[in-house]
Amino acid sequence: MKPLFYSLFLLLGFSVFSQEKKQNILFIISDDLTATAVSSYENKACHTPNIDKLASEGIRYTKAYTQYPVCGPSRASFMSGYYPNATTTFGYVSGRKNIGNERKTWSQLFKDNGYYTARVSKIYHMGVPIDIETGANGQDDEASWTERFNSPGPEWKAIGDAELVQGNPDGAIERKGGNVMTIVKADGDDLVHSDGKTAKKASELIRKHKDKPFFLAVGFVRPHVPFVTPKSYFESYPFNEIILPKKVDDDWDDIPKRGINYVTSLNAKMSLEQEKKAVAAYYASVSFMDAQVGKVLKTLKDEGLEDNTIVIFTSDHGFHLGEHSFWMKVSLHEESVRVPLIIKVPGKKAAVCHSFVELLDLYPTIAELAGLKPSKHLQGKSLVKTIDNPKKKVRDMAFSVSQGGKSFLLRNDKWAYIQYNEDASAGIELFDMENDPKQYTNLAENPKYSKIVNRFKKKLAKKLKAVRTNDLEINYSN
Repeated sequence: MKPLFYSLFLLLGFSVFSQEKKQNILFIISDDLTATAVSSYENKACHTPNIDKLASEGIRYTKAYTQYPVCGPSRASFMSGYYPNATTTFGYVSGRKNIGNERKTWSQLFKDNGYYTARVSKIYHMGVPIDIETGANGQDDEASWTERFNSPGPEWKAIGDAELVQGNPDGAIERKGGNVMTIVKADGDDLVHSDGKTAKKASELIRKHKDKPFFLAVGFVRPHVPFVTPKSYFESYPFNEIILPKKVDDDWDDIPKRGINYVTSLNAKMSLEQEKKAVAAYYASVSFMDAQVGKVLKTLKDEGLEDNTIVIFTSDHGFHLGEHSFWMKVSLHEESVRVPLIIKVPGKKAAVCHSFVELLDLYPTIAELAGLKPSKHLQGKSLVKTIDNPKKKVRDMAFSVSQGGKSFLLRNDKWAYIQYNEDASAGIELFDMENDPKQYTNLAENPKYSKIVNRFKKKLAKKLKAVRTNDLEINYSN
């Protein structure tokens, strides 16, 4: 009887241990990835098979929004757990100075609870391409990590066929550094580039730390400009087959001056051919990034960690690809503020959730899933109920800001309301998202909608007051 009793004891003991074992966290973020370029969302022209597979296994959120459509303040917000207007973090910084040393960032909470925490490449702000070229830490928050790793790459200087499609109407300039649309069909394989190195290092860390709980943050810099990708990824996207967004005559006539994006086809001096090449290069960059995501997820599976790892995939904000002749980010229009978001939790069924959610919600959600208690002052909302019941609504509205925290978006199922300045002195936009989802007709100046505009003005004032409450104590309910 002793061997049988001993076997039962071991079996029961192992069962208890398994239940108590901490969940690993794998957080993967792409830079400047709009939801409109992910094929598990609505774009079938761009191919993202690895992200799509993850979406088929987790909860795919269709209405996820950034809190600021620029890299630095967006990342500072979701890593700290506070709205940009609460901490006045609007620039290319980590946000640590503004929240203070006593407050724990998202990964720091895990670090202080026995997790190995590491970031590979860009999680807080890094200048792309310059910090990637030099392998610098950028505006990282050292206290958030046990270890941190950078992934230097050649960026716009990569060897290969190059073409500058922004501010280059006569084609005289082959390539240019900085935050511009330089395209490089690069020679060599994935490991020549930052994201290839990031996938390799992330896989190494998964294998090395698989026997203890980890919080691994993996930051891919593509499809952020410059559009630099091994040339093989361009083969699926011949530019002459690209279909550009619909162009509407006098599209800008009802958009306030502040609502005209900082990069447009006009001020970037882009021809239709250059626009098509830009979209094709963006898609190629997305496909390259997707392939790197696949490598990391394969490592997780190969090491037998899928059943004990929560996986999150998202982007810091969206990206305009010619909608309204806008390019890049900063704008509070839909393509710039909406992001893909997928959360895969072991043991939970795959589903699609249509509740409004914010990147700010990631911190309290993942903390709760891991059984950790974050600060009660966090301004995000836990999404755990949506994982158990995807029909559950956590928010009925999303809130985003831009332009130094002086431009605001309130977005619900029916309306997208954009206000420039707290007194609306620089203009208002109101779009009927049920009948005009591409936001072509601004209804704000139509007297028929004055009551709706006034209602949103009051909602915005209330929201800002709650967000800025001293000591950040209010979890504002929409």
